Amino acid sequence: MVDYVKVIPCLDTKDGRLVKGVNFVNLRDIADPAEVAEKYCKDGADELVLLDITATVEGRTTLLDVVRRTVERINVPLTVGGGIRTLDNMRDLFELGVAKCSINTAAVKNPQLIKDAAAEFGSERVTVAIDTRRNPQMPSGFEVVVDGGRTPVGKDAVSWAKQCEDLGAGAILPTSMDADGTQAGYDIPMTRAIASAVSIPVIASGGAGTLDHLVEAVTQGGASAVLVASLFHYGKYTIRQAKEYMASKGIKVKL
Repeated sequence: MVDYVKVIPCLDTKDGRLVKGVNFVNLRDIADPAEVAEKYCKDGADELVLLDITATVEGRTTLLDVVRRTVERINVPLTVGGGIRTLDNMRDLFELGVAKCSINTAAVKNPQLIKDAAAEFGSERVTVAIDTRRNPQMPSGFEVVVDGGRTPVGKDAVSWAKQCEDLGAGAILPTSMDADGTQAGYDIPMTRAIASAVSIPVIASGGAGTLDHLVEAVTQGGASAVLVASLFHYGKYTIRQAKEYMASKGIKVKL
């Protein structure tokens, strides 16, 4: 059980710039990720996640320069994802000062990577991101998609989350493609289904548009952390406002 629920701003990057899309497409350029990361630290972020969202599709590794510049300006743990395929890729990031690596497509294609990474670096440094979409053909109703949401793989999202835990993942980061960027709320049934199936932390992701959505992710979805992008990027709320609201609803946060 977590001591408190973490509020984690998410920095989606493309070509070294902070971007934001809807349903994984229609990306808008927002700012420099390192600058925004520094601001979020000052505003009270518990951790940060930086995702190089086109690395996998473009067949390249994470842009290390962007990560380096970001790490230099922050004082909270940073998780990096996108284009991580090997233990060497992870090692390069850890050497820059990254706290955790998030793997997604590579883990689906080679589940042994989770086990090897956990053995090499420790489970607490290995997060598995799971992109999902609704599919009534799946036992849970949710299917795993890879390649930045482009390719469904016929794998049930909940059974995959359980397998990731068994292989040594330290956290699961499930994102609903259906909800991503819509600001209409997290996919609570999907988040709850995964959180109920595993005992490791589950980070709700994709779709937060109001402070009540953050509360729902925890109270109804069972998440132990909330990943937030649009809500903070567009200045709708500050991290402190989000935390104070969550606290007012009885959720333990670090103020």
